[in-house]
Amino acid sequence: MRHFNILIAIFIVFSACKPQNKSKEPIREPLAGETYEYFGAQIIDSNAMTNGMMRKKYKGMVETDTLASQFSGRVTEVCKAKGCWMKLELGNGEETMVKFRNYSFFVPRDIVGREVIVNGVAFVEERSVEDQRHFAYDGGKSDEEIALITEVKRTYAFVADGVLLKK
Repeated sequence: MRHFNILIAIFIVFSACKPQNKSKEPIREPLAGETYEYFGAQIIDSNAMTNGMMRKKYKGMVETDTLASQFSGRVTEVCKAKGCWMKLELGNGEETMVKFRNYSFFVPRDIVGREVIVNGVAFVEERSVEDQRHFAYDGGKSDEEIALITEVKRTYAFVADGVLLKK
């Protein structure tokens, strides 16, 4: 009987240790004519606003507002250290800083100029001088450019849980 109990215990341990699928491969097939690379949560592109529509949403927001949204935009800057944030063009010379939920994923560092779709939460924040300098350093700015940052700045921010990168 004792051997039987040991076998049951071994069976339970091995059945609980099944491998987890942590692949970043797409779950759905891309739409006809479009292909994407996926980062973070698996999202679809059917609800994406344009960057201009998103800019209008940001204009109407105050610091306490949040907005669950999905929009497309062109990447203007990426963290050179490890791809842990990016900036997206909103139009009219404005942009939004996109970070990734809980730093659970990163994007390639060579995607400046490429089109992406982000899904997550938009908000407005006051960014401290220290944070602005940190992001400027991560973005590869020169010491002279970093030294010019001396004031708190109202910025558009976005925390993404998923990103689609158009191929």
